Amino acid sequence: MGRAVVVTGGAGFVGTALVRSLAALGAEVRVVRSSDHDLREARAAREAVDGAEVVFHLAAKVGGIGFNRRNPAPLVYDNMMMAGNVFEQARKAGVSKLISACTVCAYPKFTPTPFSEDELWNGYPEETNAPYGLAKKMMLVLADSYRRQYDFDAVVPMVVNLYGPNDHFSLEDSHVIPAMIRKLHEATVAGSPQVVMWGSGNPSREFLYVDDAASALLLAGEHLHTSDPVNVGTGVETRIRDLADMIARFTGYGGELVWDASKPDGQPTRCLDVSRARELMGFEARVELDEGLRRTVEWFAETQEGDESTIPRAAEPSVGRV
Repeated sequence: MGRAVVVTGGAGFVGTALVRSLAALGAEVRVVRSSDHDLREARAAREAVDGAEVVFHLAAKVGGIGFNRRNPAPLVYDNMMMAGNVFEQARKAGVSKLISACTVCAYPKFTPTPFSEDELWNGYPEETNAPYGLAKKMMLVLADSYRRQYDFDAVVPMVVNLYGPNDHFSLEDSHVIPAMIRKLHEATVAGSPQVVMWGSGNPSREFLYVDDAASALLLAGEHLHTSDPVNVGTGVETRIRDLADMIARFTGYGGELVWDASKPDGQPTRCLDVSRARELMGFEARVELDEGLRRTVEWFAETQEGDESTIPRAAEPSVGRV
């Protein structure tokens, strides 16, 4: 209530939900947009965080597997520069708390499930995710180093795959749920008898609804006081084939789903041990996947008119995603 809070990437997917929650709690929120502040530049980062008591750093360059394969260098450079500048300039500006969202992509490609935070440094990430995942993983090093050097209270929750309304619904660059929703919705409208899906469909993922993610970030700001990694998710694993069947049901698609195994699957499995988040900050996800998918499909159907130019996207598709 009444605290000055800055949210980088606050006009993006996760940022929109977080800003809404902060405003409801009475915070004085300032949204940092990439069009106004290029966080890769130190001076712009300082202008962005000046006057803030609390900073949520959500700005990121991020996309799905296809985007990652085409843009490895910008994924490393942009994310590392943004993180380094936000940490340093927030410290210099006298910010009392920095919450910087990390990603499940930072985990090694082959990690025993459920993923324990203790396994985070025991291998290299899956190749298509590595540039992004390693750049974001450095935030854990930043947080630990700044806490030891400057007693700077920075925390880095490790957030699992997110989905929900206001996501980026590109067939080429978005993550699996929004891409599937768009593809199956359009196939339903067109009456297509068959839809080709990316990969084998055999890997599994864990998915967290965007409003639950916003709640977790708020709880991290209130209760988390360690630079150690803390997993944020549901702890529930879903196979990609099963996910496609669920989305087909909600979009009303009755045709055949064909899997193109020539496309890369990414990491074989993802499922988090979320006990540390429950113990340290009292977080438990509330929205089950079935309900979250229904809400997201309904939102998508209501906000588009069948023309590609009207397909809804997050206000800043390259930032604010985790």
